[in-house]
Amino acid sequence: MAPAAQDAAGRLAAVRQRIADAARRAGRSPSEVTLVAISKTFTPEQILPVVQAGANVLGENRVQEAEEKVGHLPSSITWHLVGHLQRNKINKARELFALIHSVDSVALGEAIGKRAERDGKRMPVLLQVNVAEKETQFGFGEGEIAEAAAHLARAPGLQLEGLMCIAPEVEDAEQTRPYFRRLAALHRDLAARVRDAGHPWQHLSMGMTNDFPVAVEEGATLVRVGRAIFGERAAAPTAATAQG
Repeated sequence: MAPAAQDAAGRLAAVRQRIADAARRAGRSPSEVTLVAISKTFTPEQILPVVQAGANVLGENRVQEAEEKVGHLPSSITWHLVGHLQRNKINKARELFALIHSVDSVALGEAIGKRAERDGKRMPVLLQVNVAEKETQFGFGEGEIAEAAAHLARAPGLQLEGLMCIAPEVEDAEQTRPYFRRLAALHRDLAARVRDAGHPWQHLSMGMTNDFPVAVEEGATLVRVGRAIFGERAAAPTAATAQG
């Protein structure tokens, strides 16, 4: 095995082990948690060893960056959008991604649903909650999410899969626990109403490199881990340049 592939396999295995350990501490099965490897800023050459080591769900922040990579990587990969989606990128996002984690307004959700309905489809999405209450962060406020979820549950073309959040950056990962716990409580509170409207409502997307074990202990079903798998990010050429 080449050194790059060996390193990727080792880092990926270490993250999976930490997920499994956290799940067991919470009395959960590790199979309940899907690892989304966040590949933003990395080139296809840097991503491929991680895929070969077993990562099959990748997350990207930007539609355009994902578009430049998808054709250069195995078709077996499932792609998730984890960053803010601009409305003029909806059609391409629906084409590229199996799940959009970041529906952060009713208007965006309705726009996604209308495009999907025109094609006779439903687009799986998560609703992003701004649990950190940061002005610089996208997402519904905790006091807004119930009304928004009820409204979007009636919107054609959407398939509501659950909630997503970004916890604040803190020195001690344990400090993120209250935020994850609140998101899990919101998810439970909304479950009956949303499921009765015909939606799966099964996912909690929470936890990143600094805090994903805590998120798993609090019920995460999707964890978004980048640096712990790919290493520290540096300025990288686009996928198209990298292939040239």
